[in-house]
Amino acid sequence: MPQFDVTTVGETMLRLSVPVGVRLEMATQFDVRPGGAESNVAVALARLERRTAWCGALPDSPLGRLAANHLRMAGVDLAGVHWCNDARMGLYFVEFAAPPRATQVIYDRAAACAARMTPEQVNWGHLLDTRLLHLTGITPALSAGCHALVREAIALARAAGVAVSFDVNYRARLWPAAEAATVLEPLMAGVDVLFCSHADAARLFGLHCAPEQAVVHLAQRTRAALTVMSIGADGVLAWDGDALHRQAALPAVIIDRPGAGDALAAGVLHGWLAGDIDLGLRYGVTLAALALSQHGDMVVTTLAEVERTLEGGAILR
Repeated sequence: MPQFDVTTVGETMLRLSVPVGVRLEMATQFDVRPGGAESNVAVALARLERRTAWCGALPDSPLGRLAANHLRMAGVDLAGVHWCNDARMGLYFVEFAAPPRATQVIYDRAAACAARMTPEQVNWGHLLDTRLLHLTGITPALSAGCHALVREAIALARAAGVAVSFDVNYRARLWPAAEAATVLEPLMAGVDVLFCSHADAARLFGLHCAPEQAVVHLAQRTRAALTVMSIGADGVLAWDGDALHRQAALPAVIIDRPGAGDALAAGVLHGWLAGDIDLGLRYGVTLAALALSQHGDMVVTTLAEVERTLEGGAILR
C-alpha cells in the first residue's frame, strides 16, 4: 500500500496582503500567509484526513520555515522538501479592494529557489510512493528546469503505475497563452484527472463554446480519463468519457478569492480517491465555498465541518 493518497510538487510562496481600503503604497503592515496551487491542494486534502505530501523547494530561512510550519500544522508530510541555502522565496502582494476598484496582485518571484528546481533535486521514491500525483501548469512556466521536472514526474509516475492529476491553472503573468498551450498539451495527454476552467479552455485551446461542449472536446483532445471544468458561479462540470456530471456552486460570502480553485480540485480528488465522481464534485464546491469565506489561500476546515456543510447546503456561520 502506498504511503500517501496524494503527493505534489510545485512552488509555495508567501502572500503579503493589506485589508480592503488600504493601498499597497501606503501599507504599514502586512498579513503574511503561504500559498501555492499545489501545496494548497495538499493542505485541503490533509484537512479531509487524506495522507498527503508536498515535495517542493524552500529556502533554509525563517521565511521557508514559516511556510513549512503552516503545511505541517495541516498534516502535510514535508520529508521530500528540498531545503536551499542562500536562496530566496517567491513573494506576492495583494491589495484587496471593493468596487469600483479591482483587487491587485503584484508578484516578486524571479530567481526564487522553486524556479531553480531540477529533476535531480527531487526525492522520486518519496514523491511516487502515492496513489495519485497532482501537478499544475504553473510549475512548467517557472523555468526550463521546472518544465523538465514536470515531464520527468509524469513519465516516472506512469512507469510506476501512479495515477496523475493535472490542473491547467493558466497564469498570464508567467507566459502567453499560445506558449502555455504548446507546452501544456503534451503534459495533459492521457492523465487520469484533468482540471481546466472554462475560461482557460477558451484562452489556451480555442474552445469558444458552451461549457458542456468544451469539457467533452477537451477530454477528446487530451484523452484524459476524467475532465473537470469549473464554470465560476455556475459550479463545475465533469466528463468521464460516458456521462456528464454537474454540480451547482454553493453560495458563499466572498472574503478572499485566492485558493478557491485549488480547494475545488482537492474536493474532487477526495471523491475520485473514494471512487465517486459526484461525491467529489459536491466536496469540491463545498471546499471552494469554505475557501472563499475565509482569509488565506489554504483552506482551514475539518472533514466533519465539510460533511455538515454538505448536509446543510450552506456555509455554517
